[in-house]
Amino acid sequence: MDRFYVTTPIYYVNAKPHLGHAYTTIVADSMRRFQRLLGKDTYFLTGTDEHGDKIVQAAEKAGVSPKDFVDGVSGQFRDLWPHLGVEYDQFIRTTDPEHKKVVQAFLQRVYDSGDIYFGEYGGHYCYGCERFYTEKELENGLCPQHQVKPEYIAEKNYFFRMSKYQGWLKQHILDNPDFIRPERYRNEVLSMLDSGALEDLCISRPKSRLTWGIELPFDTDYVCYVWFDALLNYVSALGWPDGDRFANYWPGVQHLVAKDILKPHAVFWPTMLKAAGLEPYNNLNVHGYWLVRDTKMSKSLGNVVSPLEMIDRYGLNAFRYFLLREMHFGSDASFSEEALVGRLNADLANDLGNLYSRVLSMTAKYFGGVVPAPGAYTEEDETLRALAAEAQRNFCNLFGRVRFSNALESLWELVRALNKYVDSAAPWTLFKQGDTKRLGTVMYTLLESMRKVAVHLLPVMPEAATSMLAQLGLEVNVDAVDLGNEAETWGGLQPGTTVAGASNLFPRVELVREKDEPAEVASSKGKSADGAGTAKNAKPAAVAPAPAASPAEDAGVIDFEDFQKVDIRMGTVVAVERHPNADKLLRVEVDLGEEKPRQIVAGLAAYFSPEQLQGRQVAVVANLAPRKLRGLESQGMILAVRQGEGMELVSVSGPVSPGSKVS
Repeated sequence: MDRFYVTTPIYYVNAKPHLGHAYTTIVADSMRRFQRLLGKDTYFLTGTDEHGDKIVQAAEKAGVSPKDFVDGVSGQFRDLWPHLGVEYDQFIRTTDPEHKKVVQAFLQRVYDSGDIYFGEYGGHYCYGCERFYTEKELENGLCPQHQVKPEYIAEKNYFFRMSKYQGWLKQHILDNPDFIRPERYRNEVLSMLDSGALEDLCISRPKSRLTWGIELPFDTDYVCYVWFDALLNYVSALGWPDGDRFANYWPGVQHLVAKDILKPHAVFWPTMLKAAGLEPYNNLNVHGYWLVRDTKMSKSLGNVVSPLEMIDRYGLNAFRYFLLREMHFGSDASFSEEALVGRLNADLANDLGNLYSRVLSMTAKYFGGVVPAPGAYTEEDETLRALAAEAQRNFCNLFGRVRFSNALESLWELVRALNKYVDSAAPWTLFKQGDTKRLGTVMYTLLESMRKVAVHLLPVMPEAATSMLAQLGLEVNVDAVDLGNEAETWGGLQPGTTVAGASNLFPRVELVREKDEPAEVASSKGKSADGAGTAKNAKPAAVAPAPAASPAEDAGVIDFEDFQKVDIRMGTVVAVERHPNADKLLRVEVDLGEEKPRQIVAGLAAYFSPEQLQGRQVAVVANLAPRKLRGLESQGMILAVRQGEGMELVSVSGPVSPGSKVS
């Protein structure tokens, strides 16, 4: 059996966990679940990094000992993960006795080989990074990470001959293109190696300056540098050198980190492994930052996002889906509650939730809530099945290459196609016509495709996906799922299976605005009907009623005849992109049931990404005189409602045929 071993960085416990920690850990959990569904033997490691200068400083500020301080903060990380639906195999702490033993054994091995030596060094030391910087690494004399002037420290220390392995590391990266991914970080490390000679790494701190650390086995007057100590957790957790877990799982290792710790993982760690005679990891997977209003999260700026607050407001499923869907892995992404609510309402409520609600209610009405047997498949059915197979292949291929957002978009191509299939196949018409055979084929095609969507969402939203499968009359047995073969098979849902008569998996929500909420609303909590808990505490903003105005006082009153002149039709967005000459505009193509889609230039770029609009049904003023906006002709207007600082699209309660007139 193939092995898959995934690690998060062990989180530094100088502060409580935030959105960045949550994202990395949810990604690791999703990777592990995905690989298990492919039939692999998996192991998932996370934990906390608890030594170094910053811990001592934080403990002193809190008025407690370093040990008491790290015990408290480490516990906050451990307690958070179950709330995020994270199921790890091991939680390691660098204060664990077994970890200390491995660090000292590793140090002794490298020291005995001659790759650790004693010397004197003077350098620019950043306490925030807990590392020395060279002159060329500083930016205008400041630490590039913390933008503070480092302190110049000259002292005797032990050094690791990292420079000895520069040539080997560069060649290994060139020979293994996926060693560091995405490619931009691979190129960054290669540029780093090409920019000059790799310096040796200072791996000790004298006890005269720092005592909170692991003693060097060959000199008890020094403790180990925190990064040399921390990186070794990835092998100490497996019982290196002789543990069964190490022999079993190390060949399948995948590391997951944020871009701010690229150098320690891409340079320090592989050279350390090489010096000790260990094989390097398979892949280093590097993600970007979560930004809030285009700024990196910071306690001093007051823009740190609490994962538990978001889950309490909008539910775990929406939170996990949003994080994997919104960030293109490797790039920075912006977090806002407006965007989260937009994803929940558009992707989960309008697309997926509406699909389940419509199809299950029709199954209850037409077949008594029992899965019908399919008859002969038509060309339309076969086209949908081919699209479904391609979407599943793309999902698995992209998810396995850590392109989570693209993988989910490929799956949503199937979700949107299923909604369109409902409209085109028109089960209600078949029922009225008494065409039971054709109706059974249509409903089975929908239900089986919905099963496939749910199975593929198990790594991302395990709680919701389990509820989706339960509504289809299925229990989840993870070990029996063969995700890699789903695209090549059909018929996993057995005719005769009893399904739920209704579904309310993803109810639409309004953006929570604490300052607008009356006290009795702000304290309320609830769950969706099936217990999936998608929007536990999502609440509408309180709006004060406006005073009534008489028709005579209202200068905006129009006659009914005037209203009849406005032709409002529902359409489906089939293409969308940013306007080439205007940041606030989008070029949208809308299918209104005409010979070709309408081009509409809409001022929605500040509120919706192109991906959020793709496939959505929108209300369009269809008889508005065309006009040019920044060089592009707009042939209508998309209707939207301003909601606080955001916008909501005018929509209908369920999908309708393109071109349907609003009356």
